[in-house]
Amino acid sequence: MIQRKDILSIPYLKKAVFTGSYEGMRYRLEKTEVERSPAREGEEAKTETRLKVSFWEGPYSFDVVPEEKKEVEEFPFSEEGIVKAVDWLNDAWQKQPERWQKAKSRW
Repeated sequence: MIQRKDILSIPYLKKAVFTGSYEGMRYRLEKTEVERSPAREGEEAKTETRLKVSFWEGPYSFDVVPEEKKEVEEFPFSEEGIVKAVDWLNDAWQKQPERWQKAKSRW
């Protein structure tokens, strides 16, 4: 299982992308700015900092895997968001262990 301690801290994620792998699953965490629509007409749209998390089958790198083969979710850019992201990644792995074991065998 992926553990919270396996993922680097918020200060690191503010400056760099973090990638990792677990038993055939590759994953990536990155800071992203999402534009939110204004609450009222005439107001400026605001941006929100979010934690974008992606996973895909290994051994391939993020840049060569087609977007349609990646699963992506956003979480709050916070410690709580990292914990939720780790839970999401583990849940995805547990739902399809055969898929990830098959991917692992290609390494």
